[in-house]
Amino acid sequence: MPTDDFELNDRAQQLLKTLVEAYIRDGQPVGSRALSRDSGLSLSAATVRNVMSDLEDLGYVRAPHTSAGRVPTSKGYRVFVDSLLKVQPLSVPEVQRMERELGEYRHDTSELAAAASKLLSGLTRLVAVVTLPRNPGHQSLRQIEFLPLSDNRALAILVVNEHEVHNRIIQLDRAYTETDLRAAANFLNEQFRGRTIPDVRRMLLEELQRTRESVNRLMLDAIHLAAEVLQPRPGEVSAYVLAGETHLMECQELSDMDKLRRLFEAFNRQRDILRLLDQSLSAEGVQLFIGQESGHQMLEECSVVTAPYTAANKVVGVLGVIGPTRMAYERVIPAVDMTARLVGAALNYSS
Repeated sequence: MPTDDFELNDRAQQLLKTLVEAYIRDGQPVGSRALSRDSGLSLSAATVRNVMSDLEDLGYVRAPHTSAGRVPTSKGYRVFVDSLLKVQPLSVPEVQRMERELGEYRHDTSELAAAASKLLSGLTRLVAVVTLPRNPGHQSLRQIEFLPLSDNRALAILVVNEHEVHNRIIQLDRAYTETDLRAAANFLNEQFRGRTIPDVRRMLLEELQRTRESVNRLMLDAIHLAAEVLQPRPGEVSAYVLAGETHLMECQELSDMDKLRRLFEAFNRQRDILRLLDQSLSAEGVQLFIGQESGHQMLEECSVVTAPYTAANKVVGVLGVIGPTRMAYERVIPAVDMTARLVGAALNYSS
């Protein structure tokens, strides 16, 4: 049985690195003879087989039953990414092109998110996901409307900046008539149009504290409604835009229709993907979830690479890619990182 010392063995790491790189490149199990030839080490095929056997016992590689060669496991990919990977930074022309394309949408955050998703998917040939910014400070209120729904709920329609529209269903403590909601919306539009979302939230709280005793019913309704729709929701990522779903159909590891169906259902449902992206909101830099690390069964054969993006020095969203564990990490990681930086730069430029 291999020991802990074996895990730190330079020879074993070099063979694992060679195996992962070969498997990512070719998509085929890697045999001992190929490893002996390509690793740069003066080792016989028999010695390589012994090392591979130890790596398999440690859970870094596995042998598909149809082949004598081996493929990396999620644990093997993790060691590769954390310790053995040499990333390939994007070229200066690539970065300049990305900056130009994203800069065209810096005045519309929804369009910016869609453009970033399409751009990142094109760079990586994987599914790209970009969450819409979470109430960044540069968003200005243009209009707010409320529509009554059943069960003491209302649909809040928020227009920010020039023409960005955000919808949110809010739960109310009592039933409001359409007339009540229209009057509250008119009051809020008259008082707060043109203010940034954080300013509106702060002013509402101050107004409620200052006039709680003397405020009339209309103002009280308006303040309660606005406070409900504008309050930040801890741990919640806003909706996201996807691009490149069809790229998954090109991946042999995910070619099974049942696997694709479960993934596409998860994309449409959003909840599980959003919960995973939420973990990156408080993280610094690129985060990588390999296979079962995501905590979601439908992603057990996938890797998710994410990075938060900022505006006004605050994290306001997350972007990333979803693809098979056999992905070109050396290109994907810098692509995700640079896209996040450029989205943040575009948001800061427009603020």
